[in-house]
Amino acid sequence: MRHSTVTFKLLACCAGLLLGSTGLDAQTIYRIVGPDGKVTYSDRAPADAKTATATGAGGRPIASPENNLPYELRQVASRYPVTLYSGATCAPCNAGRLMLQSRGVPFTEYTVSTQEDAEALQRVSGDNSLPFLTIGGQKIKGYSEAEWTQFLNAANYPATSALPANYRNAQAKPLVAVQKPAAAPNQPQAPATSEEKSAASETSAPPAVAPSSPGGIRF
Repeated sequence: MRHSTVTFKLLACCAGLLLGSTGLDAQTIYRIVGPDGKVTYSDRAPADAKTATATGAGGRPIASPENNLPYELRQVASRYPVTLYSGATCAPCNAGRLMLQSRGVPFTEYTVSTQEDAEALQRVSGDNSLPFLTIGGQKIKGYSEAEWTQFLNAANYPATSALPANYRNAQAKPLVAVQKPAAAPNQPQAPATSEEKSAASETSAPPAVAPSSPGGIRF
């Protein structure tokens, strides 16, 4: 397992400072394509988006409905929400996910699988390595079971699972949610001529294949 590059300094008397609610908020970054083709990024869902997927420190993790958690665990998860950033072929990510699940930690998971996801990860974590974990405002790069355990202990997550038997984490979702531009009003167009149809067929190109490792992501 790859160890984190973050220096670990944890004392029982100052655990609250390390895991303070200020700092990074777990959130979805929206990639918005305007009608003119201009691409912008925002941490706020577009006005016409059907759902909002952002959460933050001090908010409730979207993966765990409040009424499904025991009271004490609900309080911890609300104060120090856990978010995992992972990749599909990342073995340390799988190990970290299993560790969180076996301990009964409710968490939100975002996947990095496109170039846009990789760029967003760089902005969120300051690095392009996976896995990346946040516990409240604390950033943890890489997977080390001992380190993750110490931070979870400091946040007062139970040492053994207290989740209900029927509890399931929400399915992982892409880090960047792409908002397609609104369709332009239908306007009558003249039928294409045979010459135009022939030119269009000659210039059409096969779709591009997405890279298997976007943005130089390291596992």
